[in-house]
Amino acid sequence: MRILRVAFTGDYLNERGELASGDIGLGMIADVPNIQHHFITDLAPQPNDPGYWSRFYSLEVTPAHIRDIDMLVVLRPWIKPSTFAEGAGNLTVIARAGAGYDKIDVAACTANDVAVFNSPDSLTHSTATSALMFMLALVKRLPEQERLARTGRWDLQSQYVGRELRAHKLGIIGLGRSGRELVRLLAPFEMQIMAYSPQADPAQAAALGVELTSLERVMRESDIVSVHSNLTAAKHKMITAAHLAMMKPSAYFVNVARGELVDQDALVKILQERRIAGAALDVFEHEPLPVTDPLIALDNVILTPHWSPATRDVKNLTSEVIFGGMRKVARGDVPDNILNPDVLDRPNFRAKLARFAENA
Repeated sequence: MRILRVAFTGDYLNERGELASGDIGLGMIADVPNIQHHFITDLAPQPNDPGYWSRFYSLEVTPAHIRDIDMLVVLRPWIKPSTFAEGAGNLTVIARAGAGYDKIDVAACTANDVAVFNSPDSLTHSTATSALMFMLALVKRLPEQERLARTGRWDLQSQYVGRELRAHKLGIIGLGRSGRELVRLLAPFEMQIMAYSPQADPAQAAALGVELTSLERVMRESDIVSVHSNLTAAKHKMITAAHLAMMKPSAYFVNVARGELVDQDALVKILQERRIAGAALDVFEHEPLPVTDPLIALDNVILTPHWSPATRDVKNLTSEVIFGGMRKVARGDVPDNILNPDVLDRPNFRAKLARFAENA
C-alpha cells in the first residue's frame, strides 16, 4: 500500500491548534487507510503573536513545507517559484480550497510536474448573493438607517431615502460563474444589465439578457457597477482612476472579486470627495486591510474582510471537491478541475501519480 502524504496549510488552524472554522470534512477520507495528513504548523497562528494577522495573507509555502509530501491543500498562502527552489520532490498535486488561484504560480507548478486543481463552483452562488446583498444594502441605505436606529435619530429619517433596483442599470465586470449567477438571481428585479467581459460568449450573454459592451460604457452608464472578474497580471488595476471618474454621482461600486483589479487609491479619493454615492467592498488591494486605511473612516462604504461569501454551505461544497480529488489521487487517478492540463502529459508527473495506482 502506497501512502499519500498530505499537508494542509496552517491557516486552517487557530492559535490553539484547533480547526478555526470547525470540521473541514476529514471524515470524507476516514475510510481511506493510505491517506495520512498533517497541518503545516509554522503557517498557523501562534499564541502571543498578534502580528500573525497582519501577515497571514502574505504567507508563503517554502521548500521545507513540500519536502516530504505528495499533496498540498492550500487555503491562503502563496505558491511561488521560490516554493520549488529545491524542486518539487514527490509533490504531485496541489489543491486550492476555493475558486480563485491568483496566489498560485501555476506555470511554476507545471514546470515542476505538479498538477493544480481548485473548487470552481463552490463559491459561485454565495459570491453572487454577496453582491446582491451589497447592492440592496447600498440602494436601501441600510448602513445609514441602521445608524439612525442605534442613535435614536428618527428625526433624520427623511434625509435617507433609498431607491429600488428595478429599472436601474447594472454593469457587471466579468461575466464568469458568479457574474452569470448574479444575473440569474436578479431576474425578478427587472434591471437592465450590461457587462464588460472580453472572453464571454456573446450567444450565452444574449440568452441571459445581458448586453456586452466596453468597460468605459459600463463605468459611465451604470447605476451599480459590480466586479466579478478573475485576477491576472494583465488585469492588475484594470479599473483605473479615469474609469472611476466616469461614474455617475448617483452610482454605487461593488467588488466581490479581487481588490487588485481596482486602483484603490483612486476609489478612496472619489469616495472621500463623494463623487459617487457609495461602495461595498469585500476585497482590497492589500489584505488584511490596515485599520489605518482611509477606507475605514468613510461612512459611505460597506466593508467586509474578504469573507462575505464564506458560509457553511460553501465550506461543505469545497470539502466535497477537495477530498473527492484527494481520494482520486490516492488511487492514482487525476482529480477534476485541473488548472494546468498540460502537466498531465509530462512524464515525471505521470510517474509520480502512477505510484498510487497500486491502491486502486
